[in-house]
Amino acid sequence: MSTPHRSTVDEATEQQSLGGRAAPPLAPSQAERLRGGGRGFSSALRGGRVAGLDGLRTVAVALVIVYHVEPDLVPGGSVAVDVFFTLSGFVITRLLVAEYARTGRIGLWSFYRRRWLRLVPAMLVMCAVTALLAVAFPLPLFDGAWVAAVLAAASVVNLVRAGESGPYSDLTAPLSHTWSLGVEEQFYLAWPLLLLVLLRHATARTVLGWVAALCILPMLWRMMLWDPTAAHRIYNGPDTRADQLLIGALLAVVLARLRADDPRLALLRRWAGRLCWPALALLGLIAWQIPITEASGWTSVWYTVGFLAAAVLSATVVAALDLCPQSWPARLLSVSALAWVGRNLSYGMYLWHYPVIRLLSDIGVDGGRLLPAGVAATVAVALASYVLVERPLLRRDRFRVRRLEPVVAAARSPAQ
Repeated sequence: MSTPHRSTVDEATEQQSLGGRAAPPLAPSQAERLRGGGRGFSSALRGGRVAGLDGLRTVAVALVIVYHVEPDLVPGGSVAVDVFFTLSGFVITRLLVAEYARTGRIGLWSFYRRRWLRLVPAMLVMCAVTALLAVAFPLPLFDGAWVAAVLAAASVVNLVRAGESGPYSDLTAPLSHTWSLGVEEQFYLAWPLLLLVLLRHATARTVLGWVAALCILPMLWRMMLWDPTAAHRIYNGPDTRADQLLIGALLAVVLARLRADDPRLALLRRWAGRLCWPALALLGLIAWQIPITEASGWTSVWYTVGFLAAAVLSATVVAALDLCPQSWPARLLSVSALAWVGRNLSYGMYLWHYPVIRLLSDIGVDGGRLLPAGVAATVAVALASYVLVERPLLRRDRFRVRRLEPVVAAARSPAQ
């Protein structure tokens, strides 16, 4: 869940890595508009980090934790993962398009390095701890968990689960939540390459059309695959869930295309603001009433059109939070505590909540105590992961980028 997954730990930091310093909010000048500034994406550098999106991450990861501990309370709580997919597609694509608009290129090696530093070390630590628990202690819920740890470290849990037509096996059970991280990481591998090809060989308007078309293809593919025995294949496949990430990508491309003075942007802002509350209400209703992952929820409507509908609802919320920062939903989700947790801890919370809950269950914490104990322990472990693993690596990478900047500038100066 960029993954819940805080696929973008700090968008301002990411933008520094992309090409120097984070860009301030910009409205293109008249001269830039006349000469096609931004390579057709005149608003690609508009705005900075959106606190409301960080708050949305916090709410989504909290919903996932409740769903895994008390599924009867929110039988459709897995819809939070759909929200994370769309949010990840939006933020990653915005960063990639902004780099292209600024430099005319996308540094793929730099992108993959940042993704690796952001996602993999923390994941490997969690997998190592899980494997250690499996081999060192007689914990029933961790029996054989070292296999799941290996699969999670390789980001293939979703592929293994997609091949299981009946009930999920015990092979991935100890770390089954990492299926969504596998989907995101597989998207991160493929999407920058495809987007770069589109940006280099098509006009900005054509890129928009291609991304819109790509959003429809996974739904059509799900319709072709649909059968109750294919539910796991559809739910876990990177191809069958790609439209949820691509809807976020489409929103990012649309916002990058529309100039600040474009009346269509004003129209989009107005309708996003109006529809934000209804979209949030519908997502909440899904979480409360629709058992998506239970056999009773394996319906043709949800497993074909439903995933796309959830992504559209999620994109509506994301658009409102980005375009209407003074709206009530944006203000509520921008509360400092929510935004800080979403920015710094949401990925660690998603990583660790599942093994933490299983460990607490193994040592006898159950009933009404499991949820509060699980939340407290998850936050504590996520904070340790952030302080000891994630933040040191990110700071080291930022220092490396800053140290290289004068060298790059010096190298370019003779040609200027």
